[in-house]
Order: sequence, then structure tokens, then C-alpha cells
Amino acid sequence: MTFEEIVAKVREIFKDADVSKINEHLAYQFNITGEGEGAFYAEVKDGKLSIEPYEYYDRDCKFICTAHVLFDLISGKLDPVAAFMTGKLKVEGNLGKAMKLKELM
Repeated sequence: MTFEEIVAKVREIFKDADVSKINEHLAYQFNITGEGEGAFYAEVKDGKLSIEPYEYYDRDCKFICTAHVLFDLISGKLDPVAAFMTGKLKVEGNLGKAMKLKELM
């Protein structure tokens, strides 16, 4: 899977996500390692979710994982805490805001 395909798939999965009840600004960067390597961000601002294939330097936190791990997390096949504890997922930045990512899923 290419980086562009990964971003397109993430956009498709979250196209109908209801973020209208999230009243704060959230900015997450995802660094994909291995196949399809690249960085993209997801931002919740003013009740809308944006997913763009760029680095986000004013982010709350950064998640580092493979595309396979990312899609397992999104689908619920992999628990984020377990992924973090086993080293499959690395998190840098505000851990409190990182935990709010579950609200998007």
C-alpha cells in the first residue's frame, strides 16, 4: 500500500465521523513507518475533522507506527494501550490529548 492509498483509506474511514461534540482543538500527526512510509495529520477544529498528507508542526501529539498497526487500531482489533506497551505504537507529546483520539474512532 502506498502512502497516498493509506491517507485515502483513512479519509474514507473517517468521512462520516461526528466530531461536532468535541469542543477543543486537537491536532494529531501520524508517522507511518515501513511500507507506505510518510506523515499525515488529523485535526479537529470548529467541529470539523480534516485529514491531510502533511506534517503538522503545531501538533498536540505524534503517533508512530506501521500502516498495519494503524488500521488494526482503527478497526478495534488492537487496543491502543496494548500497542503502546508492546512498542507497536510510539506516542510523543501530550498524552492526555492522545487519549482523546478514541473519541474520533
